[in-house]
Amino acid sequence: MDKFKIKDPSLAPKGHLQIEWASKHMHVLNQIKTRFKKEKPLQNITLGACLHVTKETAVLIDTFIAGGAKVALCGSNPLSTQDDVAAALAEEGINVFAWREQTTQEYYWCVERTLDNKPEMTLDDGADLVSTIHSKRTEALSQIKGGTEETTTGVLRLRAMEKTGSLKYPIIAVNDAYTKYLFDNRYGTGQSTIDGILRATNILLAGKNFVVCGYGWCARGIAMRAQGMGANVIITEVNPLRALEAAMNGFRVMPITEAAPLGDIFVTATGDISTIRKEHMQKMKEGTILANSGHFNVEINIKDLEELSTAKRTIRQNLEEYTLKNERRLYLLAEGRLVNLAAAEGHPSEVMDMSFANQALSVEYLAKTEKLLPKVYNVPKEIDETVAKLKLTAMKIEIDELTDEQRKYLSTWEMGTI
Repeated sequence: MDKFKIKDPSLAPKGHLQIEWASKHMHVLNQIKTRFKKEKPLQNITLGACLHVTKETAVLIDTFIAGGAKVALCGSNPLSTQDDVAAALAEEGINVFAWREQTTQEYYWCVERTLDNKPEMTLDDGADLVSTIHSKRTEALSQIKGGTEETTTGVLRLRAMEKTGSLKYPIIAVNDAYTKYLFDNRYGTGQSTIDGILRATNILLAGKNFVVCGYGWCARGIAMRAQGMGANVIITEVNPLRALEAAMNGFRVMPITEAAPLGDIFVTATGDISTIRKEHMQKMKEGTILANSGHFNVEINIKDLEELSTAKRTIRQNLEEYTLKNERRLYLLAEGRLVNLAAAEGHPSEVMDMSFANQALSVEYLAKTEKLLPKVYNVPKEIDETVAKLKLTAMKIEIDELTDEQRKYLSTWEMGTI
């Protein structure tokens, strides 16, 4: 059995420095790691993880190792792996199968090698590991106790599996924890998406028409940060409640067919397929930039873009120029993959601190809990609140506590106007 496969082992020293830097900014996870090291709640449990192989993920893996677990890891996107981090993890003895710029075949080869390690729990970011287990590697199901899911797209897939009765083991939706989506999705995606766009293009955002497709938590963060950079933000949505919220937050809201000829930059964050497609591309003006911040590279219909084009060339890293038959040029960032990880470094360590604290504590919860049905579960409220308290402590912020009188008032119905 392959122990690991990475791009370049000589990158390990650089990777160790990156992990050290991330760890300095992940105080919550480090508090959990200290406890795990003493208590060993994951002793001899094998974890199979399909996550973005970043410096922050490495800190999470080290936390699991401190808790006594064995870990096999593959990347959850062909363009998101940080090769120096993968090399550092391999040097630490982790069974890591990940490198940047994988083909689709190589990507799923790595998923399969992770499963060869016979995990008893899974950690997923997009549900590719879970879907592979349920379709091609069903023999692994008998040994798996449970799993976690990191991102919105993955939770949507898993809830669809649960609805049809296809899901065969319990999954905790880490993405749906308050200390995840209110912070990671909004502040993390917002900042890192802008970071990815600027690294790929080095354009000025101020004064540009910046179209955000969707207004979920990730899209809210992108819109907020683009507005902060001076862009004129337009929102497209299919959900009337989210569209109304966007309008109340001061953004222009319109159908994408109307936004298509107006936008200078388009960013998709819907979690759905073909958000931007042929009929929209044909209306776009010269020089329009297209980027995606959703998990999979399906939100911008790249097949349509290819069919509309007469020429294609790479202008700079993560920036491809497509010349359309109408002689206009459109620019696609990071091959339509999630731009914040493909063209930048993903979320800042401080916000991943909370997300991965939820991962660590959810895995511990699964290890200690028996007989969960094969459903998608929310992160227990106690875990969510623990993460928030630990983060406040790390930030040296104190809050009030209820008095006995206040606690009694909130727990009864008799008292009203006095």
